[in-house]
Amino acid sequence: MSTPEQGSALERVRGLAHEIAKFGAVGGLGVLVNLGVFNLIRHTTDLQVVRASVLATVVAILTNYMGFRYFAYRDRAHSGSSRELPLFLAFSLIGLVIENGVLYTATYGFGWDGRLATNLFKFIGIGTATVFRFWSYRTWVFKALPAAHAPESARGRTATAAAASEPAPEPAGK
Repeated sequence: MSTPEQGSALERVRGLAHEIAKFGAVGGLGVLVNLGVFNLIRHTTDLQVVRASVLATVVAILTNYMGFRYFAYRDRAHSGSSRELPLFLAFSLIGLVIENGVLYTATYGFGWDGRLATNLFKFIGIGTATVFRFWSYRTWVFKALPAAHAPESARGRTATAAAASEPAPEPAGK
């Protein structure tokens, strides 16, 4: 038999795994958009590699906001555009610098600017920035609701099981 602490720890791990999966689904679409726009710009214009990458990242950020707000974090607090959107954009801008800093370093620092190299380092930059974005979005932008305000489906079976295991109150007067 497990203790309440083990059950809640297991619930937290399951919740985090579910959150990572939803973040990954939105992020995966964002990666496809990012790389697709990047390669489209690179193959149809003479724009420099990092400028093309920045434009592609901006398009992906806009796509990702919709996915995060209305899919991955739809059960989180809606603090409105007055707080959420500026924070999202600020942390996305930091992610953009991380992502494109990797590409810039590879391209201009080491001279690795072939098609394969730019896509590889663009992808590495996306992966590096994704770790930062996951932490910052879940911590600052899409904050978790307190347990009392979370929808029943988000609280899971733990609350229901705890209520069922509590003894019934004794009648008054005994």
